[in-house]
Amino acid sequence: MSRYWSSIVHRLTPYVAGEQPAIADLVKLNTNENPYGPSPHVIAAIKAHIGDTLRLYPDPSALRLRATIANCYGIDADQVFVGNGSDEVLAHTFQALLQHDDPLLFPDITYSFYPTYCRLYGIEFREVPVGEAMQIHMADYFRPCGAIILANPNAPTGRALRRDEIKSLVASHPDQVVVIDEAYVDFGGETAIPLVSEHSNLLVIQTLSKSRSLAGLRVGFAIGQRTLVEALERVKDSFNSYPLGRLAIAGAIAAFEDQDWFERHRDRVIASRERLRDALQNLGFDVVPSSANFLFVRHPRISGSTLAVQLRARGILVRHFAKPRIENYLRISVGTDTDCDRLIIALRDLT
Repeated sequence: MSRYWSSIVHRLTPYVAGEQPAIADLVKLNTNENPYGPSPHVIAAIKAHIGDTLRLYPDPSALRLRATIANCYGIDADQVFVGNGSDEVLAHTFQALLQHDDPLLFPDITYSFYPTYCRLYGIEFREVPVGEAMQIHMADYFRPCGAIILANPNAPTGRALRRDEIKSLVASHPDQVVVIDEAYVDFGGETAIPLVSEHSNLLVIQTLSKSRSLAGLRVGFAIGQRTLVEALERVKDSFNSYPLGRLAIAGAIAAFEDQDWFERHRDRVIASRERLRDALQNLGFDVVPSSANFLFVRHPRISGSTLAVQLRARGILVRHFAKPRIENYLRISVGTDTDCDRLIIALRDLT
């Protein structure tokens, strides 16, 4: 009964994740999962770590994984923080680095977990409107604030900022933390990680859920200078000192070691995205330019909610957000070409 709840629970509006139904022969294009399975080396590594050692706690610092990530980006392991998916890394970031007297800034159309975290941790925030073409204008962020967080590429729009734009933003706010959430950066964006060595106020967050096909393993990481990473560690070690299990650590290391698999399958997703974009435009859809593994689209005559319901009746799931400014849009994850063809066939009938 709600009378047992802490007072904060009554004020929360929880994030709603994409639907995960157990329906046969479903085309699932609603949660931005990679349509291809993880590297075989990941599966082998996980299997190799299934044994008696599971009775033992994992390395609380996940040093081997942090060193692997650091080697990939040419940085030091003590500049890397890891957690259970980028959502947990983000949660620690909001609590450790983004709670200040002045408001946190982020776009009005972006990852809807951001306002959820703000309400959970009591962080004042301001939503900055994106343009009519769903673009983020850097000039809108050149103003006093407590901190800034931007998803790049943005979600659910898919639009990306250039690295030089991010550099100018970070440089203009030397006394505020700027967080760049790069969950989808591998599909066509420019990572801000090379800027970390120059800017002590920059934190970059990524995940293995999308481009490395490990959404089910839950591994995310942040890269920043030591002062920022230490703040995250202090929060983590006051909350959960063993965030990643042995299997997650082993699988994540193997994912980074198989660069060939990563590049080949990333390129396949990008090619399918461009193919799907062209097909949707041929059907009359407005398609926002995307550097992610999804497309944000709307039809000039049919509402997004109507299309989402009609597609679901045909066994095809897409994501609809019943929110101001984007209620007529659908976010469509890039599936295999077979999945995308089935979607286009259905939309051809419906439109």
